[in-house]
Amino acid sequence: MDFALILVIAALATGLIWAADVFFLAPQRRRFEKGEEIAGLGEGAEHKAKALREPILVEYSRSLFPVIVIVLVLRSFLVEPFRIPSGSMLPTLLVGDFILVNKFAYGIRLPVANAKIVEIGKPQRGDVVVFRYPADPSLDYIKRVIGVPGDNIQYRNKQLFINGEPVPQQLLGVYSDRGHAVVERHSEQLGGVEHDIFLRSNYPVREGSWTVPADKYFVMGDNRDNSNDSRVWGFVPDENLVGKAFLIWMSWDADRWGVEWDRIGEVIH
Repeated sequence: MDFALILVIAALATGLIWAADVFFLAPQRRRFEKGEEIAGLGEGAEHKAKALREPILVEYSRSLFPVIVIVLVLRSFLVEPFRIPSGSMLPTLLVGDFILVNKFAYGIRLPVANAKIVEIGKPQRGDVVVFRYPADPSLDYIKRVIGVPGDNIQYRNKQLFINGEPVPQQLLGVYSDRGHAVVERHSEQLGGVEHDIFLRSNYPVREGSWTVPADKYFVMGDNRDNSNDSRVWGFVPDENLVGKAFLIWMSWDADRWGVEWDRIGEVIH
């Protein structure tokens, strides 16, 4: 279920309950208290205490409403946490990394409706972005922006070309992935962003040529031969963008059952 929708519903419910108490129930309690003091109606201390007591639902709503609103505002307009569930962005992001995403980098959007109300910026080549998967918007994906509107993208023999120009690569090392595949680690210069990618020499190449339409983006995983991305299902519409990933705030290694302390605070490039 959409967490943003849950927060909106919770904010509305607690806000309405609190408002109903402020404008209707609390004045009644004050009038009752004043009447008791003036008329001296001998209805007993227990009856009076019960009548003057703030309802438990109102008490909880008054306490929770500001907390829920703050969380909703932070999550909807400033930053949102995500957890990396797969290895499609290796070696940049590991399974178990917990990241923060800048929600206003590409414009301010209303929660739930996701309608953009303020235009701020556009994704650039090399940005690591979180977006709603076009085939199933209930799923959040994370990939790197390769092509922006108007770009021609080609991928041939594990080499990326943008508008006819090869994207510079430099081999950093080769090692065996549990004895099943030879993994090559390359440094890639994409626009002004230098980052590392994985290539697997004995994996088939997903080759093709694509021209990016207006208001859409071409994305790929840094684990090039093990990523379900635009080479398979097409482009990411602008309205599906969630935000720009910028920081690893926590990392959990499930194999060693421990925290990867050296990854905490690492900036995502």
